[in-house]
Order: sequence, then C-alpha cells, then structure tokens
Amino acid sequence: MEQQASTALQDCLHRLGCRVVAGVDEAGRGPLAGPVVAAAVTVRPGTGIAGVMDSKALSSRRREELFCSIVRRAAAWGVGVVTAAEIDATDILRATLTAMEKALVGMRLTPDLVVVDGITRLPLALPQYPLKKGDARSQVVAAASIIAKVVRDRLMCYYHCRYPAYGFDRHKGYGTKRHAAAIAAHGCSPIHRRSFRLRGVS
Repeated sequence: MEQQASTALQDCLHRLGCRVVAGVDEAGRGPLAGPVVAAAVTVRPGTGIAGVMDSKALSSRRREELFCSIVRRAAAWGVGVVTAAEIDATDILRATLTAMEKALVGMRLTPDLVVVDGITRLPLALPQYPLKKGDARSQVVAAASIIAKVVRDRLMCYYHCRYPAYGFDRHKGYGTKRHAAAIAAHGCSPIHRRSFRLRGVS
C-alpha cells in the first residue's frame, strides 16, 4: 500500500462540523531567485488522495503525477504567487503570508477552517489552525505543498527559457555552487531577490 499523509485531522474537523477544511502551504521561501508560491487545497469529507505526502519526500516526477490527481479530486484549490520584486519590497515572511492569502482567496469555496503549515497565523478573518510540520502531518496541507512546489518549478523552468545562463531549470533558484558561479559571471537577473545575500555578487 502506498504511503501517504494522514487524513485524521481533516476527518476529525469534518466530524466537528467543519465542512470545508483547507490546507495551505508554500514553496520557495529560501531561494535566491524567483517567486514564492503558495497553494490552498480542500477535499470533500471522507475523501483521501492516495500517495499524497510532504512534497519534499517525493521525486519531481511523482509530484507531477500527484498534482494531476489532486487537481482532479480536490473540491477546490487555489494558487498565490508573489514575485521577487514584491519580496524585496517587504520581506520573505510577509511575502509568504500574502501568497497564502492569495491562494485562499483564489479558491471557489470559502473555508470553514484553514490548516496553515507552520506556526504563523495569516492576516485573514478566517478560523485557522497553524500546524508545525503540517505538510507531513495533514493530507490537505501535503496536497497544498505539492501544488505549490509543482507550480513554482514550472515557473522556474519558464524563467530558464528567458534567462538560460543561470540554470534555473536545474536548481530552481536555490543557492547552489553552479548558481553562485552564474551570478558571479553574469550579475543578477530581473528575478533575483536583491534583498537576499547573493553569493558571488559584490
């Protein structure tokens, strides 16, 4: 049987009367380049999606497969994107919370309760349950982590086509040695986060 994140929390919340339980998570807080992307996912009561777990525990190919399953089986889902320029104008925490808010607003259903990955509440007037390591402990949060990661990886592959010198298709903007060498050779691209410490740039 394929391993998957637990549905126990959402099942319990459904039994308590929360019909629309959304999980929200992000991808891309740490990279030197590209946006931060968040996703929100809700499923119908009694519904699970086989194989869904923390996106970090999955291969890129398996994430793509599960992305399709989540999109088909979710009752609703949404994505929020905050650009590198917006991150520089505020800070990465506020940018992440903004991306999560956008993802929830983009859903076609209003949640009765939001399970947020992490310990920080969102600046929204919705009942919330911050859950540390939620992407490993709640299936709706794990599903959101997969959607966010796949969308962000696709965006970074698009940016690779625009700025091929940096190898965004490989490292997705994270601070690898190859990425640092590209920055040293070519300077920053328009999608680099100027507020982050960019190695190789004076």
